[in-house]
Amino acid sequence: METSRPSAPDAKKTPVRAAAASFMGSAVEYYDFFIFGSAAALIFPTVFFPSDNQASLVMSFATFGFAYVARPFGAVILGHFGDRVGRQKVLMFTLLLMGLSTFIIGCLPSFEQIGWFAPALLVLCRLMQGLSAAGEQAGASSLTLEHAPDDRRSFYTSWTLTGTQGGQILAALIFIPVVALPDDIKYSWGWRLPFWLSAVVVVVAYFIRRALHEPPTFAEAKARGDVAKIPFVELLRSHGWDVARVIACAFIAAVSTVFGNLAIAYGTEVGLRESITLWLVVVANIVALVTQPLFGMLADRIGRKPVFIYGAISSAALMPFYMRSMSGDNELLVFALAIATFSCGYAAANAVWPSFYAEMFSAKVRFSGMAIGTQLGFLMAGFAPSIVTALGGVQEGGWVVIAGFTAVICAIASLAALTARETKDVPTEQLGTPARDAQLVS
Repeated sequence: METSRPSAPDAKKTPVRAAAASFMGSAVEYYDFFIFGSAAALIFPTVFFPSDNQASLVMSFATFGFAYVARPFGAVILGHFGDRVGRQKVLMFTLLLMGLSTFIIGCLPSFEQIGWFAPALLVLCRLMQGLSAAGEQAGASSLTLEHAPDDRRSFYTSWTLTGTQGGQILAALIFIPVVALPDDIKYSWGWRLPFWLSAVVVVVAYFIRRALHEPPTFAEAKARGDVAKIPFVELLRSHGWDVARVIACAFIAAVSTVFGNLAIAYGTEVGLRESITLWLVVVANIVALVTQPLFGMLADRIGRKPVFIYGAISSAALMPFYMRSMSGDNELLVFALAIATFSCGYAAANAVWPSFYAEMFSAKVRFSGMAIGTQLGFLMAGFAPSIVTALGGVQEGGWVVIAGFTAVICAIASLAALTARETKDVPTEQLGTPARDAQLVS
């Protein structure tokens, strides 16, 4: 049985379409995730918990983290079907599940109306979001990488994570007028609007993603019957150390939740207006729309490892200056440091990890390997806000706690990346194969 290949003109367009579909899918996922994170910092302590105090904030941030508990289980399930049935089919499912769960959150009753059932339902919806997110980035990165030319894999896959910036920008722009509403409107129906509007973003992404076909590498393997019967077992047997390496590298994602969620709460605590804290996220993410593809291009020239490690080290070095500036009175300096920390530092690692991680695995288990490795590592990102808040990070002088936490996770990610092999010059068909690894060592 032969698998038809796209014509030459279509073959040139396919990587662009794959990158666009990945961008839109990630935008949906992280629009939904960011509005939840913003609401967890600014709205949910009042709406879903009995009192608006530090304990309610810790519990609210814990609901944010619950999605990351569901992610490893979702990674095993969705990775299995992604490696056996197809990347595109699983990505359609994750898109619809995320949109549905986010819309339902906007319909939930408050603590005042149904008591502790309100946060319980919120956690259930959050778990659905986590299940969806478990397969989104791994599937989108795998699909885009397998469609991309060998010498531009990092550039094209960087658009998967650039989509997260698009989603965060849109979410923050929608949330800014919400936090400016009078309290009686904001805490009743105003906060619900961003969650309901997610349905519009999902519809747009659905039609873009629906037209995309499976990568030739996967389609041909499936036609030959050359797919893993149980991808999880095959993954542990052939790529156990790579999974462990990805878990440690994925700790770097905690920088994003510190910047995008925890810093909002800290900035508000030390005197910044809520709207300013949201604008910091918007501006930094807008700049990252430009810098991340550039970092992807750089990784195609000099390698994944140096760009990733630069992103981790610069994040650790710049975070204390950024957090400390929030308690001053120079807003221009805060914005400049936000851009430096996120757009010119963390964005390097963020742009490169889709290709860096995906290239550690063969096509047979790439979806599973990326999904399981990243989601276990992302547990650190999910619970970073509640952990740091419990340690006193969202109080006057808490920037020291936040900076120390960031330094530790970045050090772990950097050391793990140092142990990885450089794969920028390895052909896509030979990624993750023992024979090729032996050639690289020799």
